[in-house]
Amino acid sequence: MPIRLPDELPAVNFLREENVFVMTTTRASLQDIRPLKVLLLNLMPKKIETENQFLRLLSNTPLQVDIHLLRIDQRESKNTPIEHLNTFYCNFEDIQDQNFDGLIVTGAPLGLVEFHDVAYWQQVEKVIHWAKQHVTSTLFVCWAVQAALKVLYNLPKCTLEEKLSGVYQHDTLAPLSLLTRGFDGSFYAPHSRNANFPEKLISQHTDLEILASSQDAGPYLFASRDKRLVFVTGHPEYDSHTLAQEYWRDVDAGISPKIPCNYFKDDNPQNDPIIRWRSHGHLLFSNWLNYYVYQITPFDLSQMQPTLE
Repeated sequence: MPIRLPDELPAVNFLREENVFVMTTTRASLQDIRPLKVLLLNLMPKKIETENQFLRLLSNTPLQVDIHLLRIDQRESKNTPIEHLNTFYCNFEDIQDQNFDGLIVTGAPLGLVEFHDVAYWQQVEKVIHWAKQHVTSTLFVCWAVQAALKVLYNLPKCTLEEKLSGVYQHDTLAPLSLLTRGFDGSFYAPHSRNANFPEKLISQHTDLEILASSQDAGPYLFASRDKRLVFVTGHPEYDSHTLAQEYWRDVDAGISPKIPCNYFKDDNPQNDPIIRWRSHGHLLFSNWLNYYVYQITPFDLSQMQPTLE
């Protein structure tokens, strides 16, 4: 699926260098079809890097995807030029009256911060509630999973005693689910989080179905049966060296982090990482776009059915 991006967005050239099919807005306007409208709420500090990672995964199926980048934190960014934010990002007030086929809410480095202490917590709550009426299917990643479980199910924030970092093996628990179609019986995915997602808590206090889980990392993929909500506790979007960059950042900060599990060759941080999650990441996002968005979204977004309370 060629992703439809503004002509000048840095991701256009970045992804083309990887031979990823990117369609500029100018070219897309010549095609007589309705693209899927997907909103990306980017909560990560390094906006451009995160854009590249998610846009890569959204690019591999046969329809157009019209990407809209959303920001809800108006504070000055230390990691992204203000010109980039002003040019390519919209504010919530700009889109709150619109409907979207899909919404992705990224992770954020807030695992040890209480929800009420997050500077933009009220805005996060507003977007999650808004999505129930205005979005066909929403995909939450890592910290956003914690946030959504709190907002939608009032589940408490659960924190691990030590950070989970590495590439972990997972088991596919529901191979006949459309979201796991094509998954192997076991697969690998990266995690980098302080959040804990107890399986018992999810099973007993929500209506969500756990589709994939790890003996070491816990539940990885779960979703509502109506396909409107998808939760991914890991980071299938990560680049090959993202965990390495996080590790060396913490080393330089004097935190003495543990070496990411199952990541560096021979568990030696001087060696290159072993990359074994890319195919799973692409398949997960392709399945979500196809079966949870395209197959159930109305052609006329004004006819979208809101989620029942």
